[in-house]
Amino acid sequence: MKGEDSMKNETDLRPRLEAAHELAERMAARRDDLAEAGAADAGFPVKVTMLEADISIQHLRSMDEEAAWVAGGSPYGTVGAIFPYDAPVVMMAKLGGAALLSANRLRFSFSSWTPRSARLIADMASRFATFEPAVGQDNREFGHRCVRDPAVRVLFMSGASAVGAAYRGHRESFEKLFFAGPGGMPAAVVFADADPMAAARFIGQRAFVNGGQYCTTLKKALIHASLYERIRDDLTRQAEALKVGDPLDLDTDIGPIRVERTINIVEHALNQCEGARILTGGIDRPYVHPLVLEVDRIPDLELFGPFLALKPFDDSEAVVKEVVQTRYGFLLAYFGTPPHGAREAFSESFGMVHANPDFLFTPLRLPFGGRKESGWILERRGGEWIERDGAFLYSRELVRV
Repeated sequence: MKGEDSMKNETDLRPRLEAAHELAERMAARRDDLAEAGAADAGFPVKVTMLEADISIQHLRSMDEEAAWVAGGSPYGTVGAIFPYDAPVVMMAKLGGAALLSANRLRFSFSSWTPRSARLIADMASRFATFEPAVGQDNREFGHRCVRDPAVRVLFMSGASAVGAAYRGHRESFEKLFFAGPGGMPAAVVFADADPMAAARFIGQRAFVNGGQYCTTLKKALIHASLYERIRDDLTRQAEALKVGDPLDLDTDIGPIRVERTINIVEHALNQCEGARILTGGIDRPYVHPLVLEVDRIPDLELFGPFLALKPFDDSEAVVKEVVQTRYGFLLAYFGTPPHGAREAFSESFGMVHANPDFLFTPLRLPFGGRKESGWILERRGGEWIERDGAFLYSRELVRV
């Protein structure tokens, strides 16, 4: 009997997997258009938006890896989502693929900064009966419509803390509410026994990829004093080697930052770093040349853009206490061996913790999400509301079990 149930689940999931594969092929057919749209919309370098398209296509082609997460579960109905301006193609792959696999409808809108990407993604999505793209709609109105529509049982949103607070007040309209809040200043900590080359390579890549315009990009690095000068100099060289310019040029690493709020946030961060020594970089609107700073005190800020604050430390236990005291528990990466109890402290404080990582783009099947002001999940269970924080996987969250 158990074998028959397994075969039935596989049969039920096959059309869903085929739909995800079809979405992958539609993305592949428009891959260059999607990459150029991302560059034209927000100034993201086309070399990065091409990679975003490639990893999104591969993710959808391998959705069978998530089949076990939804097997035996039931869908919620309609899922609402507001896509952020960074990486809407990746969001479509992760959430769109999960919605297809879990047999939910997906109603989604886009950032006003991504009109070209929105039209392309909506055109691909319109070929699927369970996708409901909303193009050119004010996101506040879109959110209000989701609140008012009883068909929408789950809502995903991101943004500043005030956005989460506003929707929290409407939780009774949903069964599950996801908020991906501000990332703050995601940190890297380099302990004394770390491989300095590996640490510098990862920090340099993850600080400045896409002009630092991902919520998962690093914004501060605390480095043991014995390794500090070597890593500092390496990071400065990496930043100075990046080409800033035309986003449609395949040699460009950082394009113009067209979202004015992002440049304003970078300027505010510079003003907050009193006494900082700027090692390289600067602001020349609409460009921000990658900034590397030495600071004595790192402020606790919501920050986006190509900005990296460096600080040496001698006491490993003290630095652990320092990094966990942030208001934003989004992401932390560490290199080498942390002191006793640090791993537990990191896990309790951050939604995503990477130990000695080595990647350019965060793998799409790693759990995503934060703690503290960086994110939460509200879920109705029976007659009670349960609040969770920490990271999640989309497909697992879109089925009732």
